[in-house]
Amino acid sequence: MKLPNIENKPARVEDRGAIPGFPKQVGEVQDRWSWVERSVWSQRMLNRLESTQEQTVWWALWDKVCKPENLDAAILRVIVNQGSAGVDNQTTGQLAQEWDWNRNRLLEELRTGKYQPLPVKRVWIDKMGNKDKRPLGVPAVRDRAVQTALRAVMEPIFEKDFSDRSYGFRPGRGSLQALERVESLLEQGYTWIVDADVKAYFDSIPQDKLLEQIERRIADGTVLRLIRQYLEAGVMETMRDWKPTLQGTPQGSGISPLLANIYLNPLDHQMSRANQEMVRYADDFVICCRTEAEAQKALAMVAAFAEAAGLKLHPEKTRIVNAAQKGGFDFLGYHFERYREGGGLKWPRKKSLEKLRESIREKTARGRPGGVSQIIADINPTLRGWYGYFKYSLPTAMMRVDEWVRERIRHILRRRQKRSGMVKGRERTEYPIAWFAGQGLFSLKNAQTQWIQSPQGTH
Repeated sequence: MKLPNIENKPARVEDRGAIPGFPKQVGEVQDRWSWVERSVWSQRMLNRLESTQEQTVWWALWDKVCKPENLDAAILRVIVNQGSAGVDNQTTGQLAQEWDWNRNRLLEELRTGKYQPLPVKRVWIDKMGNKDKRPLGVPAVRDRAVQTALRAVMEPIFEKDFSDRSYGFRPGRGSLQALERVESLLEQGYTWIVDADVKAYFDSIPQDKLLEQIERRIADGTVLRLIRQYLEAGVMETMRDWKPTLQGTPQGSGISPLLANIYLNPLDHQMSRANQEMVRYADDFVICCRTEAEAQKALAMVAAFAEAAGLKLHPEKTRIVNAAQKGGFDFLGYHFERYREGGGLKWPRKKSLEKLRESIREKTARGRPGGVSQIIADINPTLRGWYGYFKYSLPTAMMRVDEWVRERIRHILRRRQKRSGMVKGRERTEYPIAWFAGQGLFSLKNAQTQWIQSPQGTH
């Protein structure tokens, strides 16, 4: 199925100010920056932002970070997003219950210079498909609030400079747009793909080089000092094992995605100047080329950039692949292959399928209690959410998931009837597809068929 054409993005840097001396209308500026925190970014500031160049430096930003309205908006976002408690065990619920006290305490600490970020709590979660684990950072909720207030001040300044080739963690942009761009390039014959992977990107960004990039646009010393404090806050797995963070950004924080985009922004523009079709979502990116020679050149450029930036390309995960052949490549949850000019094949990648199956397995365990209606009520939201992202896949992919889910439920019913072994023809006869439909089980295949026949699906 065709990915959606949902272009909803700010104008490219090179497109802005195409008519020298012709100012943008107020309404146009307001539309483009409708997402900004208005307690920080007044119309006068937005007009100034529109007129600045890449070398323009911003001063006197600290008072905007500390603005009570900005901090209130940041606290609200943290509460709405919820999330786990950090090393101080304060929850988002407690942050909400003592809103005024928390806000006033943070304002006092920020204004007097006494604010000090707490270390990030490190937890380890399973990696999909193997026994390894990966670290996840959980900042304290108070620090998440201040980071969100800081991001509200910083983000518009850097958003103006960001490239069209970047889609991750940016206002009005997302993974479906990145996927749509990749598919469009594949259909135009850009089937030689540089599938690049920066090894442990968020954990390996050189902090001094990152700060140098930020200092090109921000000169407020207090803001810069706060960013450095976050970078150097360290991590803790228990209350007694603080470890310094000598490189990388604080994962799990409100500011980390912005910092990560800032550091790779020069790569975006370098590839653009070289007429290379790169599509990037945070640290996950591909470069679409017409020939193998062009792909080799693009990979050399990326490798040179990574070395100069203090980063490493993963030696096993970085490769050149021909998407016109069987085998293809994965990007943002999808697998692409056998593309020619005009179209190709795509479906959920193996890890995307396994993640769904793990979630469904938890809800269809052999001995779980509850009737069929309760089981279906538990799994339907998971199926609907997964379908919303992967409905652009081959129909056979939807059919296979439907079949697998029905088998899971049949197996539960078989055990409850004291039957041993695997599901057999008897259960499939007793519980056919129509029976599951009558029970209200969400069918990915049926939903996709209806969508294809709708005006949205034929677009």
